[in-house]
Amino acid sequence: MTASTTLRDVFGLGSQLPRLGDATLIMIDFQNTYTTGVLALDGAYEALAAAARLLAAARAAGTPVIHVINDGGENTPYDIRAEIGAICAEVAPIEGERVVVKQVPNSFHDTDLEKTLRELGAGADLVLAGFMTHMCVTFTAQGAFNLGYRPTVVAEATATRPLTAPDGTVLPSAALHAAALTTIGDLFGTIAPTVDDLA
Repeated sequence: MTASTTLRDVFGLGSQLPRLGDATLIMIDFQNTYTTGVLALDGAYEALAAAARLLAAARAAGTPVIHVINDGGENTPYDIRAEIGAICAEVAPIEGERVVVKQVPNSFHDTDLEKTLRELGAGADLVLAGFMTHMCVTFTAQGAFNLGYRPTVVAEATATRPLTAPDGTVLPSAALHAAALTTIGDLFGTIAPTVDDLA
C-alpha cells in the first residue's frame, strides 16, 4: 500500500522540526488523573519520563514553558484542588513558569493561553507534549494551527488509552496514539518522534 500525500505537502507547509531553543514549550494535562484510576493511560510513566527530559532541555535552553491543566470541577478525576488533578511531580512547574487552566480539549478555547504566549513574546513555533494524544494534544495542535502557530508534537512525551471502536472492537492504545499523531502530522503540525529530535 502506498501512502497518500499529506495535506502539509499539498499546501507546502513543510516538515522541518524547530529547535527547542527557538520555540515555546506547552505541557498539556500532565496530571495525576492519567497515572492512576479510571483514566490511567498505557505508557503514562514512560511518557512522563520523556516529558521530564523535554522539560529539562527546555529549561536549559531558556525556552519559555507553559503548563496547561484541565479543571473538571470538584470530586472529578480532573479536580485541580485535589491530588488526583495536580500536575505530576516529575514535570511540576517551577517559579516563573505560567500555568493555564482549561475546561475543554483545545487549550486555546476560552483560556488565556494565547494572551500568555503574546506576553512571553512567543514566536510561531510551539512544542507540545502531554495527555491524551488523541484528545487534548490533538485538539490543542489544531487550535494552534488555526491561530497561525506552527505546532510540533513530541511523540514519546504523549500517551493515551485503549477505547472501543464503532464496530465494537477494542482499539489498542498504541493504534489510537499512532492514528492521532498521524492526524496531526497530516495537516496541523510536525511530529518529533523523540525529545532528542529537537536538539
